[in-house]
Amino acid sequence: MNTKLHQLPYETSDLALVAFLSLLFPIESIDKSNPRKAIFLFTQTQELDKQVRSYWRGETRVEPRAYFDELRRIKSRIYADR
Repeated sequence: MNTKLHQLPYETSDLALVAFLSLLFPIESIDKSNPRKAIFLFTQTQELDKQVRSYWRGETRVEPRAYFDELRRIKSRIYADR
């Protein structure tokens, strides 16, 4: 079940976490107001929360090539409009 937990989005600037999460969930937006740090926003759901906890516990597994490609795609989105 993918029910919303809060009205506020889940925010992170951790690129490794963003790459993992974006393999499973769409990035809703990127806040680039700080030129030194991009903040990625995801819709907060119970499933997203579960995946974040699993990531920090080291319990996640992804296909390496897909992860690397996603990380490159994210970096290109960060620098696209600067």
